[in-house]
Amino acid sequence: FDLTLPGSGITAFFGASGAGKSTLLRAVAGLVKPANGIIRIGETVWQDDKDRLFIPTYKRSLGFVFQDARLFSHLNVTDNIRYGMKRIRTEKRRISLEKAIDLLGIGHLLERMPDTLSGGEKQRVSIARALATSPDIILIDEPLAALDMKRKSEILPYLQRLNEELGIPLLYVSHALEEVSTLADHLVLLDRGRILAAGNTSDMLTRLDLPLAHHDTASAIIEGKIIAEDTKFSLSTLSFQGGLIYLPTGNFSIGKHIRLRIQARDVSLATQKPEQTSILNILETTVTEISRESDGEVMVELDAKGTRLLSRITRKSASVLKLETGKPVYAQIKGIAVLESFT
Repeated sequence: FDLTLPGSGITAFFGASGAGKSTLLRAVAGLVKPANGIIRIGETVWQDDKDRLFIPTYKRSLGFVFQDARLFSHLNVTDNIRYGMKRIRTEKRRISLEKAIDLLGIGHLLERMPDTLSGGEKQRVSIARALATSPDIILIDEPLAALDMKRKSEILPYLQRLNEELGIPLLYVSHALEEVSTLADHLVLLDRGRILAAGNTSDMLTRLDLPLAHHDTASAIIEGKIIAEDTKFSLSTLSFQGGLIYLPTGNFSIGKHIRLRIQARDVSLATQKPEQTSILNILETTVTEISRESDGEVMVELDAKGTRLLSRITRKSASVLKLETGKPVYAQIKGIAVLESFT
């Protein structure tokens, strides 16, 4: 691996099992020692084999959250978090016990023992314990893999909140595309121990030369601000650089910035602006690339005034519409098909 990553935000390592995601994370943590390695966090060098330098894990300013919470079963929630806090000197503590508890929303769990907590609650306590060490970086290894969808949706907003309020960079390992597209600012795509590509998440998801932009899970990200709410029909209006998106009112208010994921299979195309249609979201776009998916399907990359979208349609549809690079088309997106995320 040869990577230079942003010093802020959430960077996701994404790939199938065995791609090298967890090994890379453990190397950063010092839990494994790669040969001939150099690992630098900001200006601090944790490993440089040319200088025979290797800082052991316990001396690295990091917080590590494993797939299983690994709480101490004999300690209650408060004492589990305090254990992390005791690992650093008082003058280096930048995150108080109260702050860690508040950020993870676990104030009502403080006297509980680990065996009385749900899987999602355990992970939130584990993250709070990692925070209590006031780390320079947080490493998170598939924390939601063992949780059901309801528990995942409970934890994701807390992870985003850490990023927003603390400014501590997070390295996040996952093989779930919905987690990555929800959380990550930067994405590193791994395959069988090598880096396929790295870059801004929204760009990576829509690059037709990468596997993420193909097949049934292909999707694009739209980021914008809620500018209006139609209480009569329970619809909210999202404004982004490519136009307006109308979607069912969710847990957000006017002025809130949110991130949406739009799946390629939910985007249809037309060469003339549709009228008398049930689809409210009709965007002016331009075809930028067309890639063959199979004998019967193509993936169309679209530019919506600077925002990239994907549309998965049949080859016959592409032929009937005479699609080609540079052709203006209207993209239609069902409001109920939009997958809400958050920022």
